Amino acid sequence: MQKKQSKKQGERLTTLLPYLIAFASGILMGLTVAPVGAWFLAWIAIVPLWVLVVTSAKGKNQFPPAFLWGIGFHGVALFWITGIHPMTWLGVPWLPSLLITLFCWGFISLLGGVFVAIWAAVMVRLNGQKPLLRILIGTAVWCGLESLWSAGPLWWSSLAYTQSPHNLVIVHLGQLSGPNTVTAAIVAVNGLIAEGWMNRLSFGTLREREASRREDAKDAKIFSASSAPWWFVNKYWVSATGLLITLHIIGFILYSRPIAQPPEAALKVGIVQGNIPNRLLRSSEGFRRAQENYTNGYLTLANQGVDAVLTPEGALPIFQRDLLGTALVAAVKEKGVVAWIGAFGERGDSYTISLFTFNSKGEIVSRYDKAKLVPLGEYIPFEGILGGLVQRLSPLDAHQVAGSANQLFDTPFGRAIASICYESAFPEQFRRQAAAGGQFILSSSNDAHYTASMPFQHHAQDIMRAIESDRWSARATNTGYSAFVDPHGRTLWMSGYNTYETHAETIYRRQTQTLYVRWGDWLTPLLFISSGGAWLVIRGINKFSNFGKP
Repeated sequence: MQKKQSKKQGERLTTLLPYLIAFASGILMGLTVAPVGAWFLAWIAIVPLWVLVVTSAKGKNQFPPAFLWGIGFHGVALFWITGIHPMTWLGVPWLPSLLITLFCWGFISLLGGVFVAIWAAVMVRLNGQKPLLRILIGTAVWCGLESLWSAGPLWWSSLAYTQSPHNLVIVHLGQLSGPNTVTAAIVAVNGLIAEGWMNRLSFGTLREREASRREDAKDAKIFSASSAPWWFVNKYWVSATGLLITLHIIGFILYSRPIAQPPEAALKVGIVQGNIPNRLLRSSEGFRRAQENYTNGYLTLANQGVDAVLTPEGALPIFQRDLLGTALVAAVKEKGVVAWIGAFGERGDSYTISLFTFNSKGEIVSRYDKAKLVPLGEYIPFEGILGGLVQRLSPLDAHQVAGSANQLFDTPFGRAIASICYESAFPEQFRRQAAAGGQFILSSSNDAHYTASMPFQHHAQDIMRAIESDRWSARATNTGYSAFVDPHGRTLWMSGYNTYETHAETIYRRQTQTLYVRWGDWLTPLLFISSGGAWLVIRGINKFSNFGKP
């Protein structure tokens, strides 16, 4: 009886083991970003999933492990979403707030699991293909799925951002074809390691067969697997090592290029981090503090001789028509220093989250409206269900709408690349503006309602955008982390968290265009074309070789 129970327990453990391995390896991938930042794990964390999917018996049971891998990765990486709870300051009771928060976190984690399961479904159909073709197609499909996901409203955790800000050398591959270049590198290296592991297992079986044959034919000169050099057994591992080194060399060459800093292109920008908790946004005390902090910060920076001052998203939580009567705009008229002020624009009966350019006379000369809105925070998905419980994270009662996707942001210093908060996750927003002549990046954000890991991940996204577009970046946030970043992704200064700060740095306007800015993501289509062509050629060769055979 005990033997039968032990056997059943062993069978259960054997059945559960693939799921546990997949989930654990997904968690390892999730640990690559803040707050842990173990970026190096990204180069091996897909290996267990790859092996499980490819070796699954006739394609069975591969979907649950892949689904769990996606949940592990996205669930850990996006755990900061839970920081929005409790939303009692928005009038949402504690328990509904908890349920809504768990729903949001669970939904995005499950969505990540679905995408990985789709990838696994494709990989299972490649079981009979050659390993290198499988790697090529697997890489293309992963990049394609990330492109598809990033085209929608819910996007953040690309494989590429696992390397930012710690491995800036490899992030420079983004200058070639955007973040999918880095994603492709990670998937390809993982694929080679996984194929090497499976090849090693196959070679182990060959050695066992060889030993058996040697017993039957001791005098025969038979090839001995034990005499094979390690590089023959692990040729895929050698390829993975070579690819990893080569990619880092290419990245280092891009990283090492000097950055021109001509005096005529210099622009001294000041940042004010107001440190106004979001729970005060709906109160008169919050507005009073906002006016005081941003006006005083502006005056401090103006007296330091800056050319312009950047404020965070929603620095003054009022409509455009009310801005002209504020102390901050009065200070702009007095000092004559350009200011980019975050406030709310109007569009009919609706409003936008906007960044306004005030010239030296205190006049609005340009406006950028946030085009990518945050689900729940700025618009309500499934509004018919959640609309009665959730209000928007703003002091306004009007309906919020998104800005146009093709906006340009002209300033007294030339055209800028504008980004408001969540837009940092969408590289196409930056690429399009850089291709249209944007010379420097202005990133205005408010991450006050999340945990500290979120603004650090946000900073990592902005670093990637600066590298991909080859632009200097100034980033102003409400509570942190504000920062200045150069075109190589090096952080020149970063603020504290939950602190009031002002800081000024000199950035430089640039008109260079990387391959990515000029051509967009050309790598993903190329991978699909190459893998499809290779598959057709191999299929044709197999048909030709089998022609005439019975």
